[in-house]
Amino acid sequence: MTVKQTAGRDGLGEFAPKFAALNDDVLFGEVWSREDKLSLRDRSLVTVTALMAQGLTDSSFQYHLMAAKKNGITKTEIAEILTHAAFYAGWSKAWAAFRMAKDIWVEDETDAKSAHANDMVFPIGQPNDGFAQYFIGQSYLAPLSLEQVGIFNVTFEPGCRNNWHIHHADKGGGQILVCVAGQGWYQEWGKEPQALHPGDVVNIPVGVKHWHGAASDSWFSHLAIEVPGENGSNEWLEAVEDAVYNKLNG
Repeated sequence: MTVKQTAGRDGLGEFAPKFAALNDDVLFGEVWSREDKLSLRDRSLVTVTALMAQGLTDSSFQYHLMAAKKNGITKTEIAEILTHAAFYAGWSKAWAAFRMAKDIWVEDETDAKSAHANDMVFPIGQPNDGFAQYFIGQSYLAPLSLEQVGIFNVTFEPGCRNNWHIHHADKGGGQILVCVAGQGWYQEWGKEPQALHPGDVVNIPVGVKHWHGAASDSWFSHLAIEVPGENGSNEWLEAVEDAVYNKLNG
């Protein structure tokens, strides 16, 4: 795909026509269009990091943040990118970048969350702070039943997933997931990942190492139904690595 850009000619076409042509035709028309070498998403990641390292938070930085969002970088990912870069580029530069990025991602994320909530009859609930250490990204928890059988609506923002974990019980136990809205993923250790859609049901026996969460570009909610058992517990394990997760959403 060829990236179309006219900013150079629009702003400097008469004053600096050669610079305008290099900007529009070479930088964007050729370099940015080499998707067989690097994806637009990866080029946005590199560009945002390079501009932040220079301390540039002007209109060009704003443009490239907006492009990064358009090219598929989520709120969770931009926050992690800027946090990582802060240790190499400078803390104050990260603060300035965050102020601009927050404004660019917040409106659509809020609208997307509201739209997701409208797609299901169950509430999203409150931030799942009690289990935040076992999740990458923000999750939400809404208890629906605490008697007889525990039923919870768990919601994941785009890109959010829980760590690998195992449900244990001396007898009975396990968990059932009932997908109610959005798109997600489920994977058992040693098996291929399974895409999840509204209406899908996943039965998770005790002793099975697994993880589940949202797709990178979609909110996702499922009911987590606790199967009654004796001496039940959860064993939380390592996080799902970005390299593993990103392959699912590429």
